[in-house]
Amino acid sequence: MIRAGIVTLIVFVFSLNASAQQKKVRISTNLGDMVFVLYDDTPKHRDAFLQLTEEGYYNETLFYRVIQDFLIQGGSKSSKNAAPGKRIGYGDPDKTVDDEILPHHFHKKGALCAPRQPDEVNPWQQSDISQFYVVKGSVYTSGQLDTMELAVNRPIRNRIVNKYLNDEARAQLKELKEEKKVEEFRELASQIRQQIETDYNLQTDVLEFSEDQRKAYATVGGYPDLDGKYTVFGECISGLETIDKIAALKTDENDRPFTDVKITVTVLNY
Repeated sequence: MIRAGIVTLIVFVFSLNASAQQKKVRISTNLGDMVFVLYDDTPKHRDAFLQLTEEGYYNETLFYRVIQDFLIQGGSKSSKNAAPGKRIGYGDPDKTVDDEILPHHFHKKGALCAPRQPDEVNPWQQSDISQFYVVKGSVYTSGQLDTMELAVNRPIRNRIVNKYLNDEARAQLKELKEEKKVEEFRELASQIRQQIETDYNLQTDVLEFSEDQRKAYATVGGYPDLDGKYTVFGECISGLETIDKIAALKTDENDRPFTDVKITVTVLNY
C-alpha cells in the first residue's frame, strides 16, 4: 500500500512538472489580455514563435484583420504605425516554417494558428510565422456538424459507387437477376459493396469529426472549415472574453478595425 502510494505521488508530481514545462505566452492588448499555451508537438512553430516573441517582433503590431464569428489576425510588421485606413497585413517570406498540421489540434475557439499563402503559390503549405491568428468562430449543433460531414463525404462516396457500380456491373447484375441466379447475384453484389467500402475507407479527404471536435464545436465553438488546412500550435487558456471584444469591433472594407488594437507578446515563466 505504501509503495503504491509513492508511485501514485511520483506520477502526480511528474504530470505537474510536465504541465509546468509547457511554454506559455501572454498577448496583451488595449482591450484585455489573453494567455496561450504552446503545443510541444508543434515544435517548429512553438520555437519560431517564442524566438520572435523574445525579439519583440510582434510588439506594437495590430490585430489588423478582424471578422466576427471567424477570427482575429495580427502580428504583421506592416501594421506597426500604420495610418488609419491603410491596407496592411503583408507577411514575411523569411519567416516561414514547415507545416505541422495535426488532426488532434483543431480550430476551436481560442486556437492559436499560423496563416500561410494559398496552395497554388505554396504547395508545401509552409506557415508564415511572422503573423498569427486566433479563432473566434461560432457554436454548432450536432445536426450542423452532421450536415458538414455529409456535404464533404456524399460526393466522395457517389464517385466511388459510380466507379464500381458502373454500366457493365449493372448489366451483369440485371442479367443474373433475370436468369434467377440468386447466389451469383448475391456474390457479385457483395463483391461490389466490398470494393466500394474498401476504396471509401482509403480516402484521406473524408470528413469525420472526432468526439473531441464535436464536444468543442458544440460548446465553446470554433471554425471547423479550417481544420487540416492550417497549423494550430497553441490554445487560449485565459482571456476568451478578450477575443470576443476584439472580434466585435467595427471594421472597414478590409476588415481592419476602426479602433487600433495594439499587441504586446510576452513569454511567461510559470
